[in-house]
Amino acid sequence: MNNDHNSRKTIFTVILFLLSFYPAPLWAGSGGLLVATASSMKLVFEELARDFQRHHPGIKVKLSSGSSGNFFSQIKHGAPFDIFFSADMGYPHRLSEEGQSWDENQAVPYAVGHIVLWSPKEKKFDIQKEKSKLLLSKKISKIAIANPKHAPYGRAAVEWLTKAGIYSQVKSRLVLGENISQAAQFAHTGAAQAGVLALSLALDPKMVATGNFWEIPEDQHSPIEQGFLILKNTKNPKAAQSFADFVVSPAGGRVLRKYGFALP
Repeated sequence: MNNDHNSRKTIFTVILFLLSFYPAPLWAGSGGLLVATASSMKLVFEELARDFQRHHPGIKVKLSSGSSGNFFSQIKHGAPFDIFFSADMGYPHRLSEEGQSWDENQAVPYAVGHIVLWSPKEKKFDIQKEKSKLLLSKKISKIAIANPKHAPYGRAAVEWLTKAGIYSQVKSRLVLGENISQAAQFAHTGAAQAGVLALSLALDPKMVATGNFWEIPEDQHSPIEQGFLILKNTKNPKAAQSFADFVVSPAGGRVLRKYGFALP
């Protein structure tokens, strides 16, 4: 009896481990799409999915947001996503080269992101005047950015800090979020007194209500060109193509611009 109980417990533990590996439900129903999006795109794709489903009520879109690097790894290991919307072109391009695309499709650009320096209103910094110098203030002990190892917005943040000539001075005070959404959460909750964040997240009403931001000039970091790829594991290639077409349509472009993205 003990052996049976232990076996069931082991199987249950393995199942929980496998479910924790994937950031979204493992489903692929008729007409359903499982879409992986960079965390900087969370609000954008929630609106895009709602708009799309109004026109395509038969296609249900489930979203999973996280760091692009983590999704890259999960897709390589067989995660059952239909489409991957990355925060850069590199990850979907590499997946395509490694045979992970549906029908040998190539990565397609869909948006260009921007980074901002954000600080809470309660600190009363003149962020528009001080800009990068703000981060040298003794009032700032922690600065939130996304982990540059697997988050494109984190790499852009490090690149800007380096070009601004302050990276070596602030490096020890950086707090790394698993993705850009977590970095924004650190800044919003006060775990960090400033953050280098995606403009799309700085435009979130809760961030606007509690903080101020300065948009970092585009020439201070490499362009954050973002791409998507329809994946070979898709169970609904026609529905996936329909959703992708909607994202790059004029209607999708209006939503992207609303959240601070430029179009490629």
